[in-house]
Amino acid sequence: MKKLHFETKINAPVKKVWDTMLEDKTYREWTKAFGTAGYFEGSWDKGSDIRFLGAEEDGTVSGMISKIAENRMYEFVSIKHIGMIMHGVEDTNSDEIKKMGDAYENYTFSEENSVTTVKVDIDVMDDWTDMFNEMWPKALEKLKEMIEK
Repeated sequence: MKKLHFETKINAPVKKVWDTMLEDKTYREWTKAFGTAGYFEGSWDKGSDIRFLGAEEDGTVSGMISKIAENRMYEFVSIKHIGMIMHGVEDTNSDEIKKMGDAYENYTFSEENSVTTVKVDIDVMDDWTDMFNEMWPKALEKLKEMIEK
């Protein structure tokens, strides 16, 4: 497991950045950088179940099964990933999932002079490192572009 860190500065108040990053319609836009029409089902409320999903080429759904570990509005969101969905099949108990352990994806927001810094810290399986090192900067750039236009 590796820890990766990404961040960007966006010329907008934190509320606008938070809302754009986490609201359904705009979430679907900036997450296209991950290669699928990504969406979520569930709630961003602390303790809630949430699934991050996308369609495979064959039409089946794949993604992550997660829980919101923490949510401090306009400051911090912590997502604990507890399983995967591959081609419509849920997996929360395989050896691969157990190797994942406590995998978190954290978003930290701070604002100074109407410029918001978004920091993303994620735990990833070693063989996913290159993929996320390529995709996350593109996703944050898309988020920034959407907000600053």
